Amino acid sequence: MDRVAGETGIVEAPCGRLKGLTEAGICVFRGIAYAKPPVGRLRWRLPQPPAPWAGVRDATRFGNAAPQAPSRLGMFSGGGIGMQSEDCLYLNVWTPGCDGVKRPVMVWFHGGAFVFGAGHQPIYDARRLAARDCVAVTVNSRLGALGFLSLADVNDVPSTGAEGIADQALALQWVKDNIASFGGDPGNVTIFGESAGAMSVACLLASPAAKGLFHKAIAQSGAAHVGSGRERAAKVANAMLDKLGTRDADALMALPAGAIVKAQAAVLRDSRTGRRRLGGLPLQPAIENDVLPERPIDAIRAGAAAGIPVLTGTTKEEWKLFTVADPRLRFLSAANFARRVEQLAGAHAPAMLQAYGEGSPFERLNALMTDKAFFVPATRMLEAQEPHAAVFAYRFDWRSRFLGGMLGACHALELGFVFGTFADGRARAFFGKGPAAEALSGAMMEAWVNFARAGDPGWPRYDAGSRRTMIFGDGPPAPVSAPNDARRLAWDAMPEKRLGP
Repeated sequence: MDRVAGETGIVEAPCGRLKGLTEAGICVFRGIAYAKPPVGRLRWRLPQPPAPWAGVRDATRFGNAAPQAPSRLGMFSGGGIGMQSEDCLYLNVWTPGCDGVKRPVMVWFHGGAFVFGAGHQPIYDARRLAARDCVAVTVNSRLGALGFLSLADVNDVPSTGAEGIADQALALQWVKDNIASFGGDPGNVTIFGESAGAMSVACLLASPAAKGLFHKAIAQSGAAHVGSGRERAAKVANAMLDKLGTRDADALMALPAGAIVKAQAAVLRDSRTGRRRLGGLPLQPAIENDVLPERPIDAIRAGAAAGIPVLTGTTKEEWKLFTVADPRLRFLSAANFARRVEQLAGAHAPAMLQAYGEGSPFERLNALMTDKAFFVPATRMLEAQEPHAAVFAYRFDWRSRFLGGMLGACHALELGFVFGTFADGRARAFFGKGPAAEALSGAMMEAWVNFARAGDPGWPRYDAGSRRTMIFGDGPPAPVSAPNDARRLAWDAMPEKRLGP
């Protein structure tokens, strides 16, 4: 394909002929269907391979995002959701050339609590990664109640509650079948994702549906303590059906997507306010089904992802993204913090209070919740996979300059540096800019692409003895041993069900 800026090109792939664009020397193909639209009778069904097409299909515009409600956190991921529809199973490809060169392939799954986001948001523009001689793919899949609602135990709709994960597995099948036509190596595929996307990576490590479809995995700020068992999944499904006002399968199939999203928003609001006790992330993937037979952490421990190197880590102060805007938490009293620890830890509260004894109550709360939801689950996933493959750890310490630095090294802050989009548009206020930011982004992109290429990001492996972890912050990246170890040890006595979102 000719790569003169602005000219279109046509690629011949097993899926069909596609017309893309060339931008800044990178060939871009947008809005490629990897499945049949999950509409009509295919709503709440496992995804089906797409029908082949005749002629040349336009791939110069992004496909639809999954139906979703607006999110106040969207500003931190650069917005750009665009058109929404149940017809949302599309992916995008960035490549240096459709030339038969076997480049490493990186397939991205976006975050958003399993209920919002899209793979085509500006923050995930993958041209800078592709410029490092890899092929990058970003994926849209079903979200919320349309992708993660398990109805099989509550009415006649046979949804598993893991359709969104099955979508991602089918996208990986598309990559295996087609990516060679885009200059990628189907035998060297790395999946990566952040937050709910990282939890999706963990689910794919555990899922029989994705077996053999990828070869390495990167999980950013999300790990394997995820998955609703049948009892909890049914509780969430009943809450949704109550809001929808019907349990009839035909009536549910006929509902407009907007009505489902509206009911979903009401269920999430009830869960946040405590009106219904549904736990964190009510609409997360269901387990105990053919897509996800068990919790990912248990499957990984048992060797479900044997031979697949894993790179995982967190930001230093993940939880601040969720607490800075709440004055009740910013001015939390020591007594209130102690009560929260007692509710979480029970008999283990004294040890927890000692482990989290430094700083203001607000800082201590953020450290505790960062560890509960992110750091300790990441550590457990590393230790689960270590007997089966090489594993690597990182921590992201760069602090956001936004809001006078109040956000610290919060959740999602590494995204702009992994994709090199940190200084694009309005996002720069959140991520920061300047020579130090440029150097940090360059170091992270180099490490991520090196890992995708050869399974080695450029620092020592993690092991249970040294717990070597690469720190990415204001200065040059540097490895440390056993960060936050006293806090980590405090969690060893806690039931594992307390971990995760």
